[in-house]
Amino acid sequence: MIIQDVAAPGQSGDGEAFVRRDHMLFIGGKQVPPVSGQMLDVEDPSSGEVLGRVAEGDKADVDAAVMAARRAFEGPWSEMSPSERSRIIWRLADLILDHAGELATINTLENGKPIGDSLNGEVPFTADVFRYYAGWATKLNGETMTVSAPGNWHTYTRREPIGVTAQIIPWNFPLAMLAWKVAPALATGCTIVLKPAEQTPIGALRLAELAMEAGLPEGVLNVVTGYGATAGAALSAHPGVDKIAFTGSTATGRAIATAAIGNLKKVSLELGGKAPTIILPDADLDMAIAGAASGSFFNAGQSCGAGTRLYVHRDVYDRVVEGVAEQGAAMQMGAGIDPATQLGPVVSKKQQSRIFRILEEGRDDGAEIVCGGFAPNREGYFVSPTIVGNVRSSMAVMREEVFGPVVCAIPFDDDGLDEVARAANDTEYGLASAIWTNDLSKAHRLAAKIKAGTVWVNTHNFNDVTMPFGGFKQSGWGRDLGAQALDLYTETKTVAMRLP
Repeated sequence: MIIQDVAAPGQSGDGEAFVRRDHMLFIGGKQVPPVSGQMLDVEDPSSGEVLGRVAEGDKADVDAAVMAARRAFEGPWSEMSPSERSRIIWRLADLILDHAGELATINTLENGKPIGDSLNGEVPFTADVFRYYAGWATKLNGETMTVSAPGNWHTYTRREPIGVTAQIIPWNFPLAMLAWKVAPALATGCTIVLKPAEQTPIGALRLAELAMEAGLPEGVLNVVTGYGATAGAALSAHPGVDKIAFTGSTATGRAIATAAIGNLKKVSLELGGKAPTIILPDADLDMAIAGAASGSFFNAGQSCGAGTRLYVHRDVYDRVVEGVAEQGAAMQMGAGIDPATQLGPVVSKKQQSRIFRILEEGRDDGAEIVCGGFAPNREGYFVSPTIVGNVRSSMAVMREEVFGPVVCAIPFDDDGLDEVARAANDTEYGLASAIWTNDLSKAHRLAAKIKAGTVWVNTHNFNDVTMPFGGFKQSGWGRDLGAQALDLYTETKTVAMRLP
């Protein structure tokens, strides 16, 4: 996402105090201990230190949360007018900004990202998402139809909330991904059981408390913390859930889609990416180099839209690769809570190990590490900004979603764009892409050839709440954000009335 220059109030110390508690599940508007009594640790990826503990929810806890969501859906939430729902969602957005410093601190401590990115980017963006969908709550209309059948008819459609929704969100943008899912569901009148990532669950628990403070009825938003293999699997297969929304890996998305078959619940999936960044020789190279570096290394590369395949015209290849390497090397690496940090750690030891495994496989296959490719000698799960050259399309580093500050650099020669378009599309993914050029005709023609849900031109990682986001191919089903997200949480009912 684009980082906004927004001054946000709130005390960061409150966030650290909140993180360091033992946290229960949030079900029916109350903090509830897990049936098993088990807890799981939440780590600070900047140091490996245990920050706090959260309840390890399981199937029994999911059952209780789904029941609470069903009671709220059939009770107070369904009886509330759209304008009342809108005011609650808007108040929640206000509370998010009122507690921006606290939420940003929680976000950075459990995720590792730079505090500036949390405070000036993710938290304000989260509030913006809730405000946008607050406006939609009063605008979900049906339409009348003119039919051709004999007789007199009055026919119309209604847009109705789909019901109890399960939402499983990732760890890379914990608050923003929550808003992408929760806000449109609330606007349409659905109720929610949210399962945050086990690495970053604490911000979701705090936001659930703020939702109650905003006036959300008990049971409308429930948070079950725990592991994907247990709590997440139970939600995916639960017969009491009408719809499931997931953001995360393609492999997990397939498992969720399979589990949802049991009651044919509706499914939306925002999955992996392997975004190409294409730099044509006429581009403003200073801008393109800065954009490519940011697109690859922002959030330590932990973005499904990260530019992980850098296609550069051979005429400017050396200059671009050298420039991206210089920008990566200049990034200040450190704990996210340090205001000077520009590059934080990846989220866990497991993620760090996976990144280095893929890089080692690339070396074994003949790839060249142009820069980076190592773990700095410091605490925490850090990965230096890395450029990989001499790659082939068959290598894992070119095909797998690495989810770290790693980019493969590939030269191309074809001024007719066909060669680079074929290479860019040579992936199972189709989530995002970026083109750098000052030629308007080439920008439009190449954007049409790229098979991806988003094509950025002369920018990267630009998101706005009005812009639908989702993928082609194995990057998922459906679209988050924009008006299109409302379709994920509503059913269309047709009413045909014969008139005398």
